[in-house]
Amino acid sequence: MAPEVLTLALGAFATNAYIIGSHVTGEAIVIDPVDDAECLVAEAASAGWKISRILITHGHLDHVMAAADLVRLTSAPLCIHQASPRLQPGGIHDPALQQLFPALPVPDRRLTDEDESCGLPGIELRSIYTPGHAPDHVAFYQPESAVLFGGDCLFAGSIGRTDFPNADLNTLMRSITGRLFALPDDTRVLPGHMGPTTIGAERRRNPFVLDYLRHLGASDGPAA
Repeated sequence: MAPEVLTLALGAFATNAYIIGSHVTGEAIVIDPVDDAECLVAEAASAGWKISRILITHGHLDHVMAAADLVRLTSAPLCIHQASPRLQPGGIHDPALQQLFPALPVPDRRLTDEDESCGLPGIELRSIYTPGHAPDHVAFYQPESAVLFGGDCLFAGSIGRTDFPNADLNTLMRSITGRLFALPDDTRVLPGHMGPTTIGAERRRNPFVLDYLRHLGASDGPAA
């Protein structure tokens, strides 16, 4: 039986939190503990699941506000990519970064690229390192269901912001075109904000990506 996905838009920024549950094992994974940990626990419980893992696509404020409370309520291990600014030597001292990347509980696991141990029995997930919007950004791919939990990398007709500290447009575009567009066209993208899309739709119609590829092609072309 394929895992079920619940989507909850929470917090001041209407950020999507995802609960992926297995009706076989009764366990669930939360991707991005956005806000209201008690709501996340209650939604999982009403579906018959216990939250057993917490995955973070990236450490921006609007994706982690309930992290500490959810760890306290569930004792589930917290997992974030090893490139998180808060994990670097010396930590975060810049006030702008402190606001953008708030304090978190000490993570139980530091994720790497192509980490196939993100999931649980009955819930297959692997990480895809996709920096650009944030230096610690990862997406989570579920091949069995052809679903990508994309965080703030790729949206329907849009892309993640790159006007934040430690963000970079060219890096983000390489993550999208080189990593996400390597997935099958029918892959369903469940993003950090707004509604779902597919890899194929964004490959064909995303104006930001198409504009980037046009400029990239022009810069690689023959000299006049």
